[in-house]
Amino acid sequence: QLIMAAPTLEAIRYSRGKLQLLDQLKLPTETVFMDVPDCDVCWTAIKDMNVRGAPAIAIAAALAMAVELDGAKATLAAAGDVSAFVATKMDHLNTSRPTAVNLGEAVERIKKLAASLDGSGADAVEAVIAECEGMLAADIANNRAIGSFGADALCAAVGKPAGAPIRVLTHCNTGSLATAGFGTALGVVRALRETDRLEHVYCNETRPYNQGARLTAYEIAFEKMPGTLICDSAAAALMAKGKVDAVVVGADRVADNGDTANKIGTYNLAVSAAYHDVPFFVAAPVSTLDPSTAKGADIVIEDRPATEITHSLGKRVAAEGIDVWNPSFDVTPAALIAGIITEKGVVRETASGDFAVGKFVAEVTGSDAPAPKLSGPPSFVALDCDTVLDYCAAKPEVAAALGGAEGRAAWSSKEVGDGNINFVYIVSNGAGGAIIVKQGLPFVRVVGESWPLTQERVRYEAEALMIAHGYCPQHVPKVHLYDAPMSVIVMRYLEPPHIILRGGIIAGTVYPKLAAHVGEYLAATLFGSSALAIGCEALRKARQAFGQNEDMCALTEQVIFTEPYAKADNNHWTSPQLDDAAAALRTDSELKSAICSLKRRFACDGAALLHGDLHTGSIMCTESTTFVIDHEFAFYGPLGFDIGAFLANLFLAYLAQDGYEGDRSSQREWLLACVKETWATFERRFVQLWNERGVSAGNAGLTPAALYDAGAGAEGDAAAALRAHQAAYMREVLTDSFGYAGAKMTRRIVGIAHVADLESIKDQDARAKCERRALACGRRFMLEAKGLSIEAAVAMAEELRA
Repeated sequence: QLIMAAPTLEAIRYSRGKLQLLDQLKLPTETVFMDVPDCDVCWTAIKDMNVRGAPAIAIAAALAMAVELDGAKATLAAAGDVSAFVATKMDHLNTSRPTAVNLGEAVERIKKLAASLDGSGADAVEAVIAECEGMLAADIANNRAIGSFGADALCAAVGKPAGAPIRVLTHCNTGSLATAGFGTALGVVRALRETDRLEHVYCNETRPYNQGARLTAYEIAFEKMPGTLICDSAAAALMAKGKVDAVVVGADRVADNGDTANKIGTYNLAVSAAYHDVPFFVAAPVSTLDPSTAKGADIVIEDRPATEITHSLGKRVAAEGIDVWNPSFDVTPAALIAGIITEKGVVRETASGDFAVGKFVAEVTGSDAPAPKLSGPPSFVALDCDTVLDYCAAKPEVAAALGGAEGRAAWSSKEVGDGNINFVYIVSNGAGGAIIVKQGLPFVRVVGESWPLTQERVRYEAEALMIAHGYCPQHVPKVHLYDAPMSVIVMRYLEPPHIILRGGIIAGTVYPKLAAHVGEYLAATLFGSSALAIGCEALRKARQAFGQNEDMCALTEQVIFTEPYAKADNNHWTSPQLDDAAAALRTDSELKSAICSLKRRFACDGAALLHGDLHTGSIMCTESTTFVIDHEFAFYGPLGFDIGAFLANLFLAYLAQDGYEGDRSSQREWLLACVKETWATFERRFVQLWNERGVSAGNAGLTPAALYDAGAGAEGDAAAALRAHQAAYMREVLTDSFGYAGAKMTRRIVGIAHVADLESIKDQDARAKCERRALACGRRFMLEAKGLSIEAAVAMAEELRA
């Protein structure tokens, strides 16, 4: 590092093969230039905010690419080698600040050029370096144009006599230190001063990194402008005193409708300006305008480390144990903006009340602007296999689980799972570590946007996962992060050889510990969240706090308890083989009565917190481990619903075996043994937990000690009375389990979503034969549930298959 007094105000020093960046974290007390020999060092400088400001970040990244490319040119024989080298390095740099659109634009521009080149590596290297160097000169020229357009726009908006000086307030740092030179918003202030139209400039301190106090104040003082530093919280008071004629700020990204992401605190400033009738402008180059982002809510906002708020000069200044929210940016709605100043002119509000950013970009660049991407609720952006990597890099706790964002270049992702309503990605760090990123879409994935769903279901899933993990950590993966605006859950990755249970069953694999593990999971979660364990009052509070998961319950009521027994567009089955069976369901009075009774208990019996959709696609396992996932249907309901769902999938798998090639006798035997062992384990462990924790003092529990504990004064044979009550209770749960198992089996044959166990049978006649047996089994389970034992149910399935 070289420490010296800077003779001119600059943030970037570059010559061919050498790049130095002004370490802005040390300003104003020291002027230190950091050597940046490669893209990795530049990535860290951007991430740590040694260099900051959207234009400067983009220029620094481009020049770092030029320096590293110059050093590596001897190893790059062909243009294709150069293209691959550039793509890897630029993709990594892009993760350092995902909110800054200039960086992304520079990355794509340089990658596109490199990919278009043919010929020798030396010629390709020279072309890419020339492109990177050209961006430096172009940025300075663009900033001067922004300054000229902006000075005129502010003076016109203020309405003072021509040539009269004005008073301007700005935020963060948007000057020479944030760009290649001159600046954007501070460039407007400079242009006002050069034309004798600046009376005074005020700058906010800009917490928590104090870029205004450390950097903008430094530039103002360096150039001896008439300026004053104020606290962020003083801006509204300053406006109230009539001391601000206009506000001008920079931008990190401007959406198609004009919504603008900028340093945190900008939105506050815009609201205050609107209240005091002070015109509020945004100054940014055209490269910051992003027509592909429909609105501000679609912009991913980077979270910064908590220590930026809790610590000062390395010492903690906030109380231990306090949570911290520290977003780098906020989004100012277009309605609060008077104009967006660019090097090509000022973008103005249209008659419809927004800014036609895409149209402006197309006009000034001579090319079609990209159409805005489909967007969801506020702050939601649908991820894909590329953007999920940027998302993970922007979340400190997620990046930490992958070994740190500095390793982003080695990360990869792939979409997995067979879900009907979500995207699920595995994000790997290239060194054996990985996480799961699950995002809920605002509609049913298998249908599309015509069937909307609330993304509140993701909150239900995240909370249910965390609660279930607390009850049964050995069979529920840990949640690393829940991001409500993005409808994202990041959780432990279940590494190979873990696979989705359903796939293993179809392949003929036997899992010797599955039944014991699922039985334990069911007992631990259903007992732990029931009034038997926590008492009636606590259960009522828990249900109220968790909510009803209305949309997912309504979906269940539609596709399980209604549509299979009526004419519905969503229904489908193996046709024509099962046409008669499907028609019979619609006229079966006994079955309609049974399904409505099951629906009533589903809706009214909030006994415990359920998984809500416990099928073999919601379980991952090996021969020695089992984990339950996908809790998006979680709700408080009858215990038998979860149990019945799992048993139904075992019976469906059993009845599908005859459709597969080869000898599946051992698989059939194991599946029926699983049915028996799952219930036996559940019943034994549930009663054991009940005996240990369910007989409680006071009146809150379902089995109070006053009735069932002789030591607490219970009269008669208290122990025998408890055993009798437990037996009756478990009988009710088993009856419900068979009813719900039958309902689940039926809907998987004729409803909207089927199971791969049966769907994978290619011979339609063979499949229909298996499905017809499953329908018969499901019907008998629903109608004969009260008299069935586990052994009788297994015998029934064997009889129907015979």
